[in-house]
Amino acid sequence: MKPINKMILKTDSRSINESFARICVSAFAAQLDPDIEELSDVKTAVSEAVTNCIVHAYPNKVGEIIIKVFIYENRTVKISIKDKGRGIEDVKKAMEPLYTTLGGERAGLGFAVMESFCDRISVKSTVGKGTTVNLTKIFASRTYENE
Repeated sequence: MKPINKMILKTDSRSINESFARICVSAFAAQLDPDIEELSDVKTAVSEAVTNCIVHAYPNKVGEIIIKVFIYENRTVKISIKDKGRGIEDVKKAMEPLYTTLGGERAGLGFAVMESFCDRISVKSTVGKGTTVNLTKIFASRTYENE
C-alpha cells in the first residue's frame, strides 16, 4: 500500500529536541483526525523512541535522529525512528520490560511503553551502525453526527 502523505524530520539527539519531535509527528498525524487519546498514544510512543536514541544510541555525544512518518488511507500512521548510534546487541533482551543497560533512574520500560501505545512495533539494530524503531498506529474509524 502506498502512503497518501509523508514527512521526514532530521534532528540532533539533544534532550530539548524530544518534545519537538513528538509535537511534529503528532501534528502531522493529526490530518487523520484521531481522537485525543490516539494522538496522545502517538506522542508517548515517539517520545520513548526518541529518548532511547538520545540516551542509548549516542551516550556522551550528539548524533542525528531521522524520523519518517507515513500516512495511509486506512487511517494508519507508520513512524520510523532511526539513529546511527552504537546499536543494540540483543534486541529481544532490550525489549523485555525492566531491562536497562544504564540502571539508576532508568526503568527499562521504553519498548514496553511503545508496544502498549501502538498496534505494531519492530526494532532492527546493528551494533556499531544504529537502530531503527518502526511504530504503527491504526486510528479508529470516526463517525460524526449530522453527516
